[in-house]
Amino acid sequence: MARVAFVTGGTRGIGRAICERLKSDGMKVAAGYSGNEEAAQACARELGVMVVKGNVGSFEDCDRAVRTVEAELGPVDVLVNNAGITRDGVFHKMSPAQWSDVIRVNMDSVFNMTRQVIEGMREREWGRIVNISSINGQKGQMGQTNYAAAKAGMIGFTKALALENARKGVTVNCICPGYIDTEMVQAVLETVLASIIAQIPVGRLGRGEEIADMVAFLSGEHAGFVTGSTLSLNGGQYMAG
Repeated sequence: MARVAFVTGGTRGIGRAICERLKSDGMKVAAGYSGNEEAAQACARELGVMVVKGNVGSFEDCDRAVRTVEAELGPVDVLVNNAGITRDGVFHKMSPAQWSDVIRVNMDSVFNMTRQVIEGMREREWGRIVNISSINGQKGQMGQTNYAAAKAGMIGFTKALALENARKGVTVNCICPGYIDTEMVQAVLETVLASIIAQIPVGRLGRGEEIADMVAFLSGEHAGFVTGSTLSLNGGQYMAG
């Protein structure tokens, strides 16, 4: 029977690439989204995946979304916590809203979504949780104390949850992408983009498909011995020990 995967922030960018890859691997896939209806409908139409609208910062929305997916596709076997936002600004000028918005969507969402599926995974003694963090959660970034804190928190969450569930057949891993060729990155000034690429040893931006390849492995049947890991996919820009 096909595994069921739920990818938050799954209708654009890295998330869409992940959905496309998991669907091509034979999984039944649901893509979560919060607001861009046009992108969501295009994703559903072009990839043939289920799309589910909701706010990952709301525990109630996450409960509703997971119940909706389970009713149509079956119990969630694979959860990819990919949704995230930025509200950049130097800390001494950062507003409480800039801080709390990012923590809620990027960090609280990991609890909100994972809590909905973890008991079922433990009962079935099989599950895959993949958290999409960031290079900036590893090394920090000026103007992103909120984002870096949330993404670093995902790494700690991954390690602790992996320990709790290892004997139940549930793996929990974290991927830290560097700068990926998404529409968000392409929107920055050309001069800024050039300076970013100059800092990447392989000399280019990453591709969403490259992140999706790693998610596909970690989500698969042969990744049962990989858990609690943080994998850096950044072209050599930051080599975490």
